[in-house]
Amino acid sequence: MKSVCIKTNNSNLLNYLLNELDYIEIEPVYISSNKFKHYNNIVVHYRGNDNEKFIHEISCILSCLVIDELEELFLKNLILKNYFYFNFNERKHILDMCFEIFTDDFNLHFDKKYNSLINSFETYLTENKSLVLSGFINFRIKDYMLILEEVVDQAVNAFVIEKEYLEFVSLLKVYINSQSSNCDIIHLIYSNENSILLDTDKNVINISDDIFKAKYLSDISFSSNDFALNGLLTLLPKKIYIHLIDNCVDEFIHTLGLVFENRVEICTDCNICKLYKNNKVKRTIIKK
Repeated sequence: MKSVCIKTNNSNLLNYLLNELDYIEIEPVYISSNKFKHYNNIVVHYRGNDNEKFIHEISCILSCLVIDELEELFLKNLILKNYFYFNFNERKHILDMCFEIFTDDFNLHFDKKYNSLINSFETYLTENKSLVLSGFINFRIKDYMLILEEVVDQAVNAFVIEKEYLEFVSLLKVYINSQSSNCDIIHLIYSNENSILLDTDKNVINISDDIFKAKYLSDISFSSNDFALNGLLTLLPKKIYIHLIDNCVDEFIHTLGLVFENRVEICTDCNICKLYKNNKVKRTIIKK
């Protein structure tokens, strides 16, 4: 026979455990709950012969308890401890980004956390009959907490990049609204993450750095999109028609929409779109 005693004074955790233990996948198991001087005790008696499986089942339940009931609090504490200089709303946004990271590849992140916790609980319960839940969580799940710290750091990095991006967009909007337009219409042909600018007469505008001073360009990379953005900021057209040859609105197109707002109009099926789509098809056939 193998017995495990789990001690806690947290009523939510107590109810969670009692509910989950009703569905434990090993028999025969007998469960009792008693209030003693310092803790509420849940005692689980197993009268079978597979003690290893019994410990594993208990460890699975305790691991899910940590993830389901305590993980959000752990993340909040880590954000407050390591990034206290962010205000409340910023910390809340970082917390949301942590959960977005977990959601993006749920199985990978969950398995990593879950297996770390199971290993910690199994190692302890193999040698011990009694587990004080609060003490165990404070001192014996360091590997799990390191995983959470990595995710918090990743979320903060993403938040800082997002914040700088929005500040950059805001700065460009201020500049645009303070300047006069130098032309009425510009057509932007966008295909496979590359940009071509056309003037009102549908002539290609040279957007190399020989024509436009690159004062708005990134100092890291210089793609056709960098030059196109710089060209648009120099010409400041009253209207920008974006022709999406691949029908794809990516980050660059989204940025143009944020920066130029109601000056932008998306097009996917006009004569210009059809012309460049046909040229793209012809080039593809020739390559084949």
